[in-house]
Amino acid sequence: MGIGRIGGPGAGFPGRLGGGEPTTDVGELYALYHESLVRLLYRRTGDRERAEDLAQDVFVRALETPPVNPKPWLFAVALNLARDEGRRAALQVRKLELLKGESGTAPGADAVLEQRERAAAVHAALATLGDKDREALLLKAEGFRYDEIAAALGLAKGAVGTTLARARRKLVDAFREQGRVSDVAR
Repeated sequence: MGIGRIGGPGAGFPGRLGGGEPTTDVGELYALYHESLVRLLYRRTGDRERAEDLAQDVFVRALETPPVNPKPWLFAVALNLARDEGRRAALQVRKLELLKGESGTAPGADAVLEQRERAAAVHAALATLGDKDREALLLKAEGFRYDEIAAALGLAKGAVGTTLARARRKLVDAFREQGRVSDVAR
């Protein structure tokens, strides 16, 4: 057996080698597409080592989820990984900028108390929500996309927007019941 025969005997990719035979071996796919993937990813990331790492991730995913049509699948996965990497890098830059922007002085006692009260109010309001509503809001606050929220919560992608809207409405109502109307966005 090759370095990564997928799915055992009979299972395979309908991809073709030079002779027209179907290839079911990740090692063969690696030999055929690795350098092209690395070049593509290097152009996207500007970092050869990161491009190599992302290319390896592509082949790991091919082992985990055998693609039906390997070449377009491998390159689509590579582009998605590079896009996700770019998003993470941009988020990290924003976080670092926020940290730089914070003053070096400690907040006053009033500010600390107000922050604790606000955090307690948020926790209390979140506790009034159902599990799916609360989890959907928290995932969205962490930057998850609708498709990721859907996958994480077992929802249809189309139901995520409705779930988030309902959860936000319930959260606003919970804040209003606490008398914290000034903390609610209009």
